[in-house]
Amino acid sequence: MMANKILVVDDDAAHARMLKTLMTDWGYQVVLADDGDVGVAMVRAEAFDMVLLDMKMVKMSGMEALQCIHEYNPSLPVIIMTAYSSVDTAVKALKIGAYDYLTKPLDFDKLKLTVDRVLERIFLKTENKFLKNRLEQAAFAHDILGKSSAMAALLDTIHMVAPTDANVLVTGESGTGKELVSSALHYNSPRKDHPFIRINCAAITETLLESELFGHERGAFTGADRRRKGKFLLADRGSILLDEIGEMSLSMQAKLLRVIQEKEFTPVGGDQNIRVDVRIIAATNRDLKAMAANRTFRQDLYYRLNVVSIDIPPLGQRPEDIPELALHFLTRFSQKNKRDIQGFSADAMDAMIRYSWPGNVRELMNAVERGVVLARSDYICKEDLSFIIVEDSKEVMPGAGLENISLSKIEESAILSTLESAGGNKSETARRLGITRKTLLNKLKQYGAEN
Repeated sequence: MMANKILVVDDDAAHARMLKTLMTDWGYQVVLADDGDVGVAMVRAEAFDMVLLDMKMVKMSGMEALQCIHEYNPSLPVIIMTAYSSVDTAVKALKIGAYDYLTKPLDFDKLKLTVDRVLERIFLKTENKFLKNRLEQAAFAHDILGKSSAMAALLDTIHMVAPTDANVLVTGESGTGKELVSSALHYNSPRKDHPFIRINCAAITETLLESELFGHERGAFTGADRRRKGKFLLADRGSILLDEIGEMSLSMQAKLLRVIQEKEFTPVGGDQNIRVDVRIIAATNRDLKAMAANRTFRQDLYYRLNVVSIDIPPLGQRPEDIPELALHFLTRFSQKNKRDIQGFSADAMDAMIRYSWPGNVRELMNAVERGVVLARSDYICKEDLSFIIVEDSKEVMPGAGLENISLSKIEESAILSTLESAGGNKSETARRLGITRKTLLNKLKQYGAEN
């Protein structure tokens, strides 16, 4: 354990050197500053555990130095040294932030007791905060798997953001787990006992989406034979997940912006405003910032939604998470399909780790379920896995020259080969890849292979 680092600020060179010798013998690391201004500069330049500060100095008084140190770092404990005749000054120093004071000439036993006590108190305070954080982390409810540094950082962000009321924009490729992140945000918030409503903006036409979000009155349009509550009213005091927010039309975006700004809406065909208290979590696999710049997404709405942004890294960028995820899905699907599968063979796991997973976690989940169903023994072998893994890992992952192949090219190769294997059936291709048909069509359009 490193020794505590103490800064002694005293313009009496002999007294300062004596303190350094004494406190070094006690096991502390001691640094000297010969005046208040030097002490303040050193506090700003490096980290200390404590400052021992003389009150009477030539260039900058201890009182001025104390004030500067306290303004810079109010958590840094400062013990002042003062003459008996200046006790009133010491009391004044305590009021502006000094931790304690000692009178000169110093009683060395009292000095050691005071320094030890202050540092022990700081240590206990830090340790209690650490234990409190550990307890909070233990109580943090989520279904997100992964031990990579990227996922640890993501979970840390969720842990900090969840208790707030800030709107959150969750981004990431299709299949990365945006809904799991959104659920973790809601169920670790003060709103957890109230509804968490999910709606896929891409799956509903514009005319129906307005009714889904805000509800409608009876007779508002053909087929509206009764009054219906919208998702925002159902989510009152809770949270709403607007999935695929990037697919929402500009006219609907304007109506959503009003709900965020005014916290009220008007049902379709109604004339009464309804007030709601809803936290909005938006999710998308599109670049909303670029869309806002191109005016295909409202810039004002983008900034309203993007109070906090959480970006989920693709599975291909965190291969160290694949074994844990694969074993989790193995357990789930073995139970579901009543198969007693014990694990993966070494070559199967190696193939999964090497594969680029263009469909992300959803594709891995589907591949493992197929492996469970098709396994010929107690262990899933490479041959039992989807042809996507077997063929793609043979073609590009272990082969020479991978360093010259971009991730987008690997993704294109996987998608086109899957389409060919499915006989050109786009719905089947999307199912095998674990992505939506709309995402597949967008990808094929990029590759010039939509027909």
